[in-house]
Amino acid sequence: MSRRLLATLLVVAATAVACGAEDDAADPSSATTSPATTTPVSAESAATAPQRIVSLSPSLTEMLYAVGAGEQVVAVDKYSDFPAGTPMTELSGFKPNVEALAELAPDLVVLASDRDGIVDALETVGIPSLLLPTAPTLEDTYEQLSEVGAVTGHPDEAAAVVATMRDRIDALVAEVPEREAPLTYYYELADDGHSVTSATFIGNVLSLAGLVSIADDAPEAAGGYPQLSAEAVLAADPAFVFLAHNDGTTPTPAELAARPGWGELRAIRDGHVVVLDTDVASRWGPRVVDLLAAVVAATSTAT
Repeated sequence: MSRRLLATLLVVAATAVACGAEDDAADPSSATTSPATTTPVSAESAATAPQRIVSLSPSLTEMLYAVGAGEQVVAVDKYSDFPAGTPMTELSGFKPNVEALAELAPDLVVLASDRDGIVDALETVGIPSLLLPTAPTLEDTYEQLSEVGAVTGHPDEAAAVVATMRDRIDALVAEVPEREAPLTYYYELADDGHSVTSATFIGNVLSLAGLVSIADDAPEAAGGYPQLSAEAVLAADPAFVFLAHNDGTTPTPAELAARPGWGELRAIRDGHVVVLDTDVASRWGPRVVDLLAAVVAATSTAT
């Protein structure tokens, strides 16, 4: 997936605000992200950081506020509920409406997907956009925070956020006990058995806690989010079960144990069913540290 980075905005805003400070972006040679491309910006609009930002992604909204650009945000999508007080609207990143966006007169729209060709549609009406797809790894989250900070005129604040995240994650990883082998887990996204592999962003985070997904054994064609049968979960007998349904219907541990045969799962017998905060677990912004903290706290005493 391509990303449309406002190169002119980034350079000018970073220079004006940081007075020549070094670029804090991560290594552009990273193989996990696509090269940035540009959306044309006029000389007048590039002279200052954007002051009317619209976000169509909860994760990117959290990044904007984390780097200190919250006062520049005039509207967010209907799912961007964190931090408290965001200017939520009925805008949707799943069904973007260029007319509704244009009515807000933004000088920057940040979004995580180019659904229905919204990026080109915005460019047609003269609205710059920053497209930052779902981060595959933590390093990509750090890079996106740096880009958001630079484009919005907050490169130093973004660098501080990244540094704090790195320090907190290092401290959490240091708490993980040494084990002969990683602990296995089943991560449930929905009642139908959709899960995550270790190759996904969530899997990347959980691997820092010394965990490995049982979904890694699913056929390669299934991608990073395979659908596991109940029989497959029972056969794998994971040490932990993490529940974070993306439709808001996360079952209780008791409801999970009531499924046919599931009461015999090792994770259920040992009390190792962990209900995660769905919002925190589904976003790749700064609160990913909270996700890792919850997982480490739940698993650190297991062997």
